[in-house]
Amino acid sequence: MGTVSGGLGNSAQTPTDPPVASFLDRSGSLAGQADQQLNLARAEWCWFRSVAVFVYNRFLLDVKALQVAAMAVPHPSPSSSRSHPFLSHVYHTGFHHHNHHHNHHHHQPSLVLFWCLVISLLSPLALSSSSSSSSSASSSSSSQITLGFGETEGTKNDLHQAILRDESVARLHELGQVSDAVSHLERTFMSPASIRAITLIRGWMEDAGLSTWVDYMGNVHGRVDPKNGSTQALLIGSHMDTVIDAGKYDGSLGIISAISALKVLKINGKLGELKRPVEVIAFSDEEGVRFQSTFLGSAALAGIMPVSRLEVADKRFYSKTLVSSLFVDGISVQDALKENSIDITEENLMQLKYDPASVWGYVEVHIEQGPVLEWVGYPLGVVKGIAGQTRLKVTVKGSQGHAGTVPMSLRQDPMTGAAELIVLLESVCKNPKDYLSCDGQCNEDTIESLANSLVCTVGEISTWPSASNVIPGQVTFTVDLRTIDDVGRKAILHDLSTRMYQICDKRSLLCSIERKHDADAVISNPNLSLQLKSAAQIALKKMTGEIQDEVPVLMSGAGHDAMAMSHLTKVGMLFVRCRGGISHSPAEHVLDDDVGAAGLAILEFLHAHM
Repeated sequence: MGTVSGGLGNSAQTPTDPPVASFLDRSGSLAGQADQQLNLARAEWCWFRSVAVFVYNRFLLDVKALQVAAMAVPHPSPSSSRSHPFLSHVYHTGFHHHNHHHNHHHHQPSLVLFWCLVISLLSPLALSSSSSSSSSASSSSSSQITLGFGETEGTKNDLHQAILRDESVARLHELGQVSDAVSHLERTFMSPASIRAITLIRGWMEDAGLSTWVDYMGNVHGRVDPKNGSTQALLIGSHMDTVIDAGKYDGSLGIISAISALKVLKINGKLGELKRPVEVIAFSDEEGVRFQSTFLGSAALAGIMPVSRLEVADKRFYSKTLVSSLFVDGISVQDALKENSIDITEENLMQLKYDPASVWGYVEVHIEQGPVLEWVGYPLGVVKGIAGQTRLKVTVKGSQGHAGTVPMSLRQDPMTGAAELIVLLESVCKNPKDYLSCDGQCNEDTIESLANSLVCTVGEISTWPSASNVIPGQVTFTVDLRTIDDVGRKAILHDLSTRMYQICDKRSLLCSIERKHDADAVISNPNLSLQLKSAAQIALKKMTGEIQDEVPVLMSGAGHDAMAMSHLTKVGMLFVRCRGGISHSPAEHVLDDDVGAAGLAILEFLHAHM
């Protein structure tokens, strides 16, 4: 599978996952829910049609027998009435009415016959409608654009559907099974599951005709170099690591969409027609779960990763049984790489940095992780910028003591102090204008920007010694603060830190605030954004048959590898809608057709570079 650069040795080339079912088997399982709905609808209509035929035959023999048969037909349940509104109308205007009044309305048998014939004749139509609805059961209720790979482009269209949608969806499900935990998806930097993911992704890259290698930070690269053209490469990437209890689309969708688009070019014999090299990168770490430091993979390539980060220790030990994870300290980034045959040093870390002159630009496809695209009914959107982000680790120290013997008035309780700090954080982030002034700290525009974009989260909290009958001696919690306004973010951090220290001093507590991560807001390159917008419009037109005049343009509140890569080159991003805006959760979901739309948009973007 090519040469491993920087190690990983045989571990990167020997898959440890169980054999994967064939693509056809996976496709069949993906269609199982729709088939089940279709079979249920078919069974329901067969039953109603049988009743109708039975009643019709009895009518021909004896009118009175018809009346008895009609009265014997059971009433539908409320759920059936909702599922079949037409049948609900039939029961309440035909059979049901006749059951109570047949002695007074002698013309009712003819009415019953009429409805029976209607049911019998319309059942194929209703079945067809049910089939159609079941095939689109996963469509968003807010969707204003109906996607699909029609038959207007013949074989080319079949190829788009098979590779860009069906195979991509199957690969997303396959990669979503590569986990360090049995009960949920968990794949972090240099864990056993990440090594298996490297092997899997590398194989897909080679299947698309790309030359592959793994670098000193565990990033997977797949590259095609056309014989003629520019030496500046277009980079397309996203991350292969996950959070704990993750969804299977975050990061993975961007990697697989790019690989699939290049595979279509390979099948069509057009890889060599690209006018510049194209390199797909699966970054080893973006989430920062294991080492509490984001963008390890992309920061190394962009040249912004400090050497000291190699010595940062994790808090998670990965059990070889893959059943559970035990928390311990002591495994550094460098140690984790060495455990996987990657002997990284300060020198080769510096060598990972790309020469800016060798890169044309960076593009990333990612799920939106928010509700905007679903709300407006568009499958794709262009990202105009990414919010700046700061992560803090706040430690509050007090006096540890017995929960029953220390009077409340004499306590130095770091837990109650931390609680007050967290409430302060919420208040500042909800109402920044009440805490910041326009005289020196920031202007009115900054305060207005903060009011519209500032979000703060305490995502993790721990105590020591963490016992129910002990007053804690120390409490530690994290703060995640984001906004599109860098000036405002810095002003908020200054004000927040000052107020936190004041609260701890008042409570006779010690407080330390450590900045773990700091990233400025990133503005997407306007020209790249226009190209992505055009590609999205062409893709949606091919899938809907309609010209899409507008593609939504939105900000990203979540951090992405594009933030790190912006230090190297110009960046652009394409968002894909996700159901309910849910992410970092097993409930994370992207419609199959939206997966196909993302791949087709990247394909059209590549066509513009041929």
